[in-house]
Amino acid sequence: MQFYLNGYKPGDPFVEDPHPSVAQRSGGLPEDADVLIIGCGPAGLVLAAQLASFPDVRTVVIDRKDGPLEVGQADGVACRSVEMFEAFGLADQLVHEGYWVNEVAFWRPDPADPSRITRTGRIDDVEEGISEMPHVIVNQARMLAYLLDHMQRSASRLEPFYGLHADDIKIDTSGSSEYPVTVTMKHLKDFEETGETSTIRAKYVVGSDGSRSATRTAIGRELAGDATNQSWGVVDALAVTDFPDIRLKCAIHSANAGNILIIPREGGYMVRLYVALDNVRDKEMLENRSVTPEKLVAVANRILHPYTVELKSVGWWAVYSIGQRLCEKFDDVPIEEMSTRLPRVFIAGDACHTHSAKAGQGMNVSMADTWNLGWKLASVLRGTGRPELLHTYSEERQKIAKQLIDFDREFSKMFSAHPTGSGDADDIGGDIEGVDPEEFQQYFITQGRFTAGVATKYGPSMITAEPFFEKLAEGFPVGMRFHSAPVVRLADGRPVHLGHAARADGAWRLYVFADRAEPSAAKSHFRELCDFLESDASPIRRHIPAGADPDSVLDVRAIFQQCHRELTVDAMPSILLPRKGTLGLVDYEKMFCPDPKAGDIFDLRAVNRDTGCIVVVRPDQYVAHVLPLHGHDALADFFAGILVDQS
Repeated sequence: MQFYLNGYKPGDPFVEDPHPSVAQRSGGLPEDADVLIIGCGPAGLVLAAQLASFPDVRTVVIDRKDGPLEVGQADGVACRSVEMFEAFGLADQLVHEGYWVNEVAFWRPDPADPSRITRTGRIDDVEEGISEMPHVIVNQARMLAYLLDHMQRSASRLEPFYGLHADDIKIDTSGSSEYPVTVTMKHLKDFEETGETSTIRAKYVVGSDGSRSATRTAIGRELAGDATNQSWGVVDALAVTDFPDIRLKCAIHSANAGNILIIPREGGYMVRLYVALDNVRDKEMLENRSVTPEKLVAVANRILHPYTVELKSVGWWAVYSIGQRLCEKFDDVPIEEMSTRLPRVFIAGDACHTHSAKAGQGMNVSMADTWNLGWKLASVLRGTGRPELLHTYSEERQKIAKQLIDFDREFSKMFSAHPTGSGDADDIGGDIEGVDPEEFQQYFITQGRFTAGVATKYGPSMITAEPFFEKLAEGFPVGMRFHSAPVVRLADGRPVHLGHAARADGAWRLYVFADRAEPSAAKSHFRELCDFLESDASPIRRHIPAGADPDSVLDVRAIFQQCHRELTVDAMPSILLPRKGTLGLVDYEKMFCPDPKAGDIFDLRAVNRDTGCIVVVRPDQYVAHVLPLHGHDALADFFAGILVDQS
């Protein structure tokens, strides 16, 4: 993490100086905004945290609650989400506090006595090497607190307005208004209307306002899909039990008493139980809505036999029954009007896709939605990106949500089924076919990359090229997230992860993997590329606004094949030693070498040593293009279709 760019100051270096616009605020709800975010859930606050990095983008965040979430709801943070939090500088805190999901245990009826359960398998939760980050469990409220803290430390000093419900949204599609979206809000206190209303006009509105989204209704979208006839209870509790795997993630199938998913919680003592409720045996309390934590634990004890669990304290509990449902599009523009109209209202998270909680994907996919959208909004609003960028949000994320729905449907079906050979399906009150426990365990293994969040692949578009040169760097597939690897920073010899150089700052990254030639050699493809990047024809020169830091739009990083002790900083091209900030300080942290102790990145990511290559990475850390070092024109043409010419 770099700081003191514009001068030394005492105190916490991670608290930015407030932008001058902060002092000009009235303190109340403004009349207009560049972006209005509706909802302070994970999707809304990931978007807000990104936009907080751009104080020149006027962002307003509202939520119907009286204040920040305090407890409950989602808790699973996939590896990919932890990678994303690293871009905000929040991963260390998250990893330190969270429970690490290292292994998963599978339990099924004991063949010798089906009334008892027995462990049948224990596997790694996450495949070795797919991420440098762990799968962790942290209360959603803590996740949101991290993001709120990041917003408050930013130059924007961004804070939500609570107790506001977006009641009416109108869009002016004439193209004549600077603020074409008008939102009327009702003021709430303890979720009750006070009778007061406010209105705000916005250039863009993002509804992350949950499965009952008023934003979705306003733009004429609907959640379509399957309802579910399976109810689940969830309880976070401090408990005492003789069940031996209580500190492991466990998938438990009983013979005919139901199923449980056990998720150990952070702190060493708390545990979350997802308890399947039987539509026959538990019918009365479901119909009468008389479920209590005590009743949920009674069902858990029925399933866990011969083991028992005793509640000592309950932190949070709920009952849910959610089907797999999806919107056909995630913005306000009809498909037939996409060529003539740009989106102004977007929906994200549960507002456009709902599914079960058992696979731990809801919060992660919701945050990925707005991680995808945030940099695009910032780029368009700041005049560096073409407005057509905004069409790619729905195009990319709707397809990913569809994959999630398909996965969740199969996963939920298998998890809710009774194990084959252990009883009649009718015994558990449903028409769910049986599942072989070994088949379920294998399905869990094969879908591991999906649940870790690293299987997402975006197809070709204006921001993701065709993979013509993908063989130059087979470990960086085009359309997939940039898979970080260990390196050594040239200037100070510090071992770091290459991907951690990227911040949530809206910049594109050019990772230049040098060829075998000595980097200081006057004639090499690497040197020729650096000369091009410094020339007037360079996309860096053409697309950076006047007065902006040289890597604010396109950030160039170099990875050499030589050991860091074999090279000297002063022999490197000036493009890799840019002067930045008001003092014109030199950035020395843009050059890297292989780490001989952790593994050579050229080998780890199958980068061609003879030719080297350019790996172009989007601001949301997905690989957009792979090009040979001599592909100067192709690089310039790619960015010409995305960025606005500032020359």
